[in-house]
Amino acid sequence: MNGLPVEFEQRMRKMLGEEYEAYLESFGQERRYGLRANRLKLAPGELERLAPFPVRPIPWVDNGYFYDGADSPARHPFYAAGLYYLQEPSAMTPAALLPVEPGERVLDLCAAPGGKATELGAKLQGQGVLVANDISNSRAKALLRNLELFGIPNLFVTNETPARLAERFPEFFDKILVDAPCSGEGMFRKDPAVIRAWTPGKPGECAAMQREILAGAAAMLRPGGKLLYSTCTFAPEENEGTISWFLEKFPQMRLLPLEEHPGFSKGNPQWGDGREELNLCVRLWPHRMEGEGHFLALLEKASRGEGESEPASARGARGGKVRGAGKVKGAGKTARLSREEQELRKLLEEFFAGGDFSPKWESLELRGERVYQVPPLSGDLRGVHFLRNGLFLGELKKNRFEPSQPLALALKPGDVPSALDLAAGDPRVEKYLRGETIPVEKGETRQEKGWQLVCVEGFSLGWGKLVNGVLKNKYLCSWRRN
Repeated sequence: MNGLPVEFEQRMRKMLGEEYEAYLESFGQERRYGLRANRLKLAPGELERLAPFPVRPIPWVDNGYFYDGADSPARHPFYAAGLYYLQEPSAMTPAALLPVEPGERVLDLCAAPGGKATELGAKLQGQGVLVANDISNSRAKALLRNLELFGIPNLFVTNETPARLAERFPEFFDKILVDAPCSGEGMFRKDPAVIRAWTPGKPGECAAMQREILAGAAAMLRPGGKLLYSTCTFAPEENEGTISWFLEKFPQMRLLPLEEHPGFSKGNPQWGDGREELNLCVRLWPHRMEGEGHFLALLEKASRGEGESEPASARGARGGKVRGAGKVKGAGKTARLSREEQELRKLLEEFFAGGDFSPKWESLELRGERVYQVPPLSGDLRGVHFLRNGLFLGELKKNRFEPSQPLALALKPGDVPSALDLAAGDPRVEKYLRGETIPVEKGETRQEKGWQLVCVEGFSLGWGKLVNGVLKNKYLCSWRRN
């Protein structure tokens, strides 16, 4: 009646019993659309005031909102300013329930396309380090763009296997999120293509992959650190079964209770190895709440016992030195700033003169002509494939500094000497986002020529260069709208 695979239906009937009919009826209900406010740019509740379309709070995510599917939030300039991320409501739950504090070292191990990584980075509030990884190079590029759009300054984006990262970061991270690749059964209502891709053997194949990923995560989690595991599937072997294996394989790990919310269901010990603590896991069902299917488990690694030594990489993290950065794949030639410091300082001080932004001089690195502000990360990083390490500030070109698109998204109007702040309804906003030049009236900017931070309602979009009353468009070409 709905194209569901016979084997899937048979298993779900056994799992849900008398609730199975309610589950089937959920396929006839309209799917829910959600967006999540950017904590770096918006105060709690501010999006409700700013949004030009109706939004309704999501009960289990304090910065999440439902919106009507007929609206187009991605076309609004606020999306281009990184004020929110479009995300299925249940998919917001893992990053919401992983307790991240500013200053921590956080890893999102399967991060693309960035829905969860952007929230983890925003929770850090520019302090500490976020390492966002994905094994797929193309997906990691999409991840990088979303993190830059959100204005996350303290990021590293890697394209590696969990095993290779574990070699470089033993017991390094305070918090790790593993939103594991899975058979996707929880997304059947949202995306019929997932149904077509499902096979009876898919859950078992995914479970084997999940175990490998979790083994790498366990090696990278510091004693006392927390790991949140999640999937968007119902299959027991990928959920309670995988957690049962993990607890057996890594006895230093234990399950922790998660926040309770209406519509949340407990994990079922009988779908794993029977251990009672599996009921600390959480399941989200589409017939019990306004969202798709999900599974979550929060785990903690036992603290180090007396006399146990700390790995060298974890000790080095306290010192905050980056080692091996000069040979990061794809980074090009790197020179520490001691050689060019005077020239670079002069150019940056001139560029930001009169604004509130001040680069963290001790964190700057120059790679060729590109300038980065790099958060502290320790360990031997040679051979690690980085797509980005740190905030890309801009380039040095013929004794001048040209600012980058990622820098623009990390700034506020007051951070720079001059900005052009436009109303959301101003037609020049759309022209700017399409890459067109726009006219500027006298008095609209503090300075009548030179670089301008282009903003909408006080939120940055990108750069432009003002010459004789015309703003030359410097919005990144690959980000421009059609």
